[in-house]
Amino acid sequence: MGVLVSEAHQSEDWRMRLEDLQPDATVRGILPDAAVTVISVQWHGSDALTLVYRRPTGRVADEILYRHDESRLEIVEAGRPWSFDGDGASFRLVSEAHRIRLAHLFDPVLAVHTSLVEPLPHQITAVYEAMLPRQPLRFLLADDPGAGKTIMAGLLIKELIARGDLKRCLIVCPGSLAEQWQDELHRRFHLPFEILTNEGLEAARTGNWFFEHDLAIARLDKLSRNENVQEKLAVADCRYDLVVCDEAHKLSATFFGGEVKYTKRYRLGQLLSGLTRHFLLMTATPHNGKEEDFQLFLALLDGDRFEGKFRDGVHQVEVSDLMRRMVKENLLKFDGRPLFPERIAYTVPYKLSDDEATLYKQVTEYVRDEFNRAEALQNDKRAGTVGFALTILQRRLASSPEAIYQSLRRRRERLDKRLRELELLQRGAAPAVPVNDGPQLDADDIEDLEEAPESEVETAEEQILDQATAASTIAELKAEIAILVRLEALATEVRRSGRDTKWRELANLLAEIFGRPPNEHAVGEDPAPYGSGPITKPVPSPRQKLVLFTEHRDTLNYLQNRIGSLLGRPQSIVMIHGGMGREDRRKAQESFLHDPEVQVLLATDAAGEGINLQRAHLMVNYDLPWNPNRLEQRFGRIHRIGQTEVCHLWNLVAEETREGDVYRRLLDKLEEARQALGGQVFDVLGKLQFGGRTLRELLIEAIRYGDLPEVRARLNQSVENGVDRPHIRELLEERALAHDTMDASRVAQVREDMERAEARRLQPHYIESFFVEAFKRLNGNIRQREPRRFEISHVPAPIRNRDRQIGSGEPVLTRYERVAFEKDLIAPAGQPLAAFVCPGHPLLDAVLDLTLERNRDLLKRGTVLVDDRDASTTPRVLFFLEHATDLHAGCK
Repeated sequence: MGVLVSEAHQSEDWRMRLEDLQPDATVRGILPDAAVTVISVQWHGSDALTLVYRRPTGRVADEILYRHDESRLEIVEAGRPWSFDGDGASFRLVSEAHRIRLAHLFDPVLAVHTSLVEPLPHQITAVYEAMLPRQPLRFLLADDPGAGKTIMAGLLIKELIARGDLKRCLIVCPGSLAEQWQDELHRRFHLPFEILTNEGLEAARTGNWFFEHDLAIARLDKLSRNENVQEKLAVADCRYDLVVCDEAHKLSATFFGGEVKYTKRYRLGQLLSGLTRHFLLMTATPHNGKEEDFQLFLALLDGDRFEGKFRDGVHQVEVSDLMRRMVKENLLKFDGRPLFPERIAYTVPYKLSDDEATLYKQVTEYVRDEFNRAEALQNDKRAGTVGFALTILQRRLASSPEAIYQSLRRRRERLDKRLRELELLQRGAAPAVPVNDGPQLDADDIEDLEEAPESEVETAEEQILDQATAASTIAELKAEIAILVRLEALATEVRRSGRDTKWRELANLLAEIFGRPPNEHAVGEDPAPYGSGPITKPVPSPRQKLVLFTEHRDTLNYLQNRIGSLLGRPQSIVMIHGGMGREDRRKAQESFLHDPEVQVLLATDAAGEGINLQRAHLMVNYDLPWNPNRLEQRFGRIHRIGQTEVCHLWNLVAEETREGDVYRRLLDKLEEARQALGGQVFDVLGKLQFGGRTLRELLIEAIRYGDLPEVRARLNQSVENGVDRPHIRELLEERALAHDTMDASRVAQVREDMERAEARRLQPHYIESFFVEAFKRLNGNIRQREPRRFEISHVPAPIRNRDRQIGSGEPVLTRYERVAFEKDLIAPAGQPLAAFVCPGHPLLDAVLDLTLERNRDLLKRGTVLVDDRDASTTPRVLFFLEHATDLHAGCK
């Protein structure tokens, strides 16, 4: 250990007492740069005194001292201004505290070593090569879905905090992802972000929630729709060091007909860009195919460079200095193997029974007629609302007999209740009231619902489906109710008969997947062929796990009962849906991932939003979404980092139905494209356009006019053009815009850099050694419980109080059952979890701060020599401090 050169001798408790101030004593700490000689002392009670002293110049002065001044005073032995008898152990601790505080200077990837992540090559290069060197950071991170952009953002935030470049950070994301962001950042990086809520806004002590929270998460639409919240955010004192926007493509504006249409979300993006120094946009779909819109999007990062450039005829821009994009097919592990396995989708067609076909025909006719009546109202908002309700009904018709029966029953009951209310008002001679008193949606509202959290969508759908009607009079309402009574009777008959051909196909598929013979009573006929491809179908095994998606809660409950009966073990099924709380969802997810008895996860699209299910590699779409982006999101739940198996997806499609025919044609064309272009075709589903129209618009046209041969021909041609091979290839090229590649040699270089950083970093045993000794000196109780894992039975009040003063995250606890200082020791096999104490942990930060404060005078007058034995691996910090020149002079 280095040699301590000191002018002072400190007691073991690091502090002198006022009683030690006696005449002729030499004292340091009264003046900032010199020692003084005590002349006399006059006490005032037991906790204060007046000290009369002589300066080195001979001038006499006095000062009143109190007990709290004891920590800054020390007695200097007369005649020995420079000596080697200082407290070496204390100086070692304080020098180690400084070294830990400066750990980021000689650990180039400190955030990696102090977080619960094992980053991959493309994540390392994104954070440490593409983003951190940029000051200020204005960047678009556009890697593919499933590449771990949340991990990259967490590493960036933690690294900036460690380097003292970030104190306040705001993350803006879709509402469905806010809780996932909060969980990931806390669990992996120990970053305590708070989510903005209405209750939080109202309860803010200062009146401004943003001012009170340094680490904040806000929902995108809550900010974009609420001008009052934006006003609070725009206050000068609320500036953030870093703003991260997830799913940033939602902030886009459009350029059409020579004019720019600025959306509320785009205006929010402009506001966020102006209130931060570092601005990070994250999206897997930055380009919608229109160069003008893309340049408007980039103007959020650099308005001077991109705003209005397209007006001057600039059709392409160089963006490699502003963005990084890596596609799944180019991502590698550290051993050079591909990160993502192959994937394939199969189409499972089924034919409706006679009863089901009759129900389908009758409900579709009702939907078509009501669509026509709604258009005749000449009220776009009401017509749009009724049309939205009718599409919900049509989708539930395709889902299951249970879903359509329950939907028809609820709609009939709600309209029946409205009829009775109207008749009562009519008898009371009340003024005329509208038949339809429910909510009305415009095109923007419907578009927002497409991206809203599932719980919000379900509530809106139920309300609209049960109330929206095209009826304008009581007579029309009675006629519609009569139709609903007839349709409900048909649905009841199908439901009671048990003849559900869609379920039969699923039962046969489950039998093949899990290797169990189908139940003869539940399954009637042999399964239809799935299609063929170069990828081998999965081998049947009862240990496999399957994710099954449906769009409707009624179908979810229906399938839970039927699959539980088929497998013979209801406990082998777990569910995730929008009505579940965050804790229940997490429990269901953990059960599916880790419980070997759980085979099937039944899920609505709540599980398609930000939940990682790569423990499974098999998926079934029981219901096909009308938004192909949802299809892409669902497949992305299993085709993620950590997936080791080939991913298989089965899509169930009804033959001889109007929307089923369109979807069957689409899926067949996608399979043709996959065989030619590979599994990457599934990553551009959300960008498919069919003659300038969306898939939803195509399906509605099929339902309304699909009985006309010319309409069917036009629809088929739209699908052919939208999914033909040249168009898919063009979308893939757009997707690879400004993309980076990472070959095996680049991965090898990253691996070497990581190994070098591992050797250079502040090794955990130094932190452990410092913490154990410093913690005991601060009167804490710590003992070794297992090898290099410790129990802390008591955290002293000064440490907890210091955390309250300097900490911005979660508080220091009074005790810890287990703590560890190395990531490998946090959860060894068969042992309980331990807290990870590393730079940035509030307990370690409090101990560091107290150690430095209580020994600041020792540091001011000392130096430490480098121990050559450590220099080759972990250089010791060499302190040249305040009196280094005087010390050398004294040593002479």
